[in-house]
Amino acid sequence: MGLTKSEIFTTQQNRIAAIAKVLGHPARIAILQHLLKVQSCICGDLVDEIGLAQATISQHLREMKNIGLLKGDIDGTKVCYCIDEVMFKEMGGIFTELFQADLKGCC
Repeated sequence: MGLTKSEIFTTQQNRIAAIAKVLGHPARIAILQHLLKVQSCICGDLVDEIGLAQATISQHLREMKNIGLLKGDIDGTKVCYCIDEVMFKEMGGIFTELFQADLKGCC
């Protein structure tokens, strides 16, 4: 990761950062929301649904697949994918744990 010195952080901290980075783009959130809405695998494109070029959507899908959020084939003209339910629940748990910290307040 270069200048970020990721090696000085825990595996969990690096994992949370990687997930947050992928989820940090509104197109990826739109894709995720669409997949949650349809509750099934998608075999086809999301150009009409999302409003971006196919190549751009494919890049976003690859990024989501790289962290394990999506499973399936995302390659050229053959595109079938869905949410990886195990990873989705794991990600939810990771962020729930992070945001359920008991804040005492300092100011």
